[in-house]
Amino acid sequence: MKRSSELSWLPCFCILFCSLLVSSQLDYKFYDNACPSLTKLVRYGVWSAIANETRMAASILRLHFHDCLVDGCEGSVLLDDTSTIKGEKNASPNRNSVRGFEVIDAIKANVEKACPATVSCADILTLAAREAVYLTGGQFYAVPLGRRDGLSARESAVNEQLPSPIEPLEKITAKFTSKGLDIKDVVVLSGAHTIGFAQCFTFKSRLFNFNGSGKPDPALDTSFLQNLQVTCPNQDDSNSNLAALDTTSDKFDNNYYKNLIINSGVLQSDQALMGDNRTAAMVMYYSKYPFLFPRDFGVSMVKMASIGVLTGQNGQIRKNCRAVN
Repeated sequence: MKRSSELSWLPCFCILFCSLLVSSQLDYKFYDNACPSLTKLVRYGVWSAIANETRMAASILRLHFHDCLVDGCEGSVLLDDTSTIKGEKNASPNRNSVRGFEVIDAIKANVEKACPATVSCADILTLAAREAVYLTGGQFYAVPLGRRDGLSARESAVNEQLPSPIEPLEKITAKFTSKGLDIKDVVVLSGAHTIGFAQCFTFKSRLFNFNGSGKPDPALDTSFLQNLQVTCPNQDDSNSNLAALDTTSDKFDNNYYKNLIINSGVLQSDQALMGDNRTAAMVMYYSKYPFLFPRDFGVSMVKMASIGVLTGQNGQIRKNCRAVN
């Protein structure tokens, strides 16, 4: 019995050791010799996409979120469906919603010309998300690299693992913590909604029939509610209309938090941050100190970008981000 108890710590030690080993295999200088032009190529690709359509910055950032929060940051969201793979693109939270695939395709093509069979799609997406933040006014943050691409994708995993804009804060937090993130990361990463737009169907129930009441969400500011009702009238053909998530939707700033304080969060999941004392205190903090949000955002993004990564000989370096080799 004594020997059994002495060995009981081994599984915990192995889990911790393996976790640290995976993290250590990501390196801030991973491509310095193998592909020195990588950052420049990714930045140019993202810059070109944003110059063509400012909304694309938020789309790329969201694409990275939807990759990492579902089975880890291994590029599975980029895979097209095949006869054997029913992937993530057509899961209900992603279908006709997640976008930016062609931007990643274009960057990958240029990277392949410069550094053939060297840089994973997962790393390209991670860097593209960082550049989307930086090029819209956010703070530059370094990201360790060396991810490899997954060989499969699961539609069912999206519905199981991805937080929904209509879920209670407790469930959203639970999904984050199951990935090794914490409640601070929930508040900080929600701040990604400082840029971009939401389709009306993701929040329209708040405007007309909140929780089946037949009335609007009482948490919404009255004038803000009226503006949203103009953008998203109570009819089916308005479902795909777009509403800005922030008053400065093309600039990465802390207005997102200021809006929540005055009950002007578009998504139910965003405004819910003001309904919990812990998260509300953090919202107040970031609304008051504009330089602290981008700093903490970079820290949380690096944490998220380390979820479930494949390194070493696991996975592969895809030649085409839409298909396994």
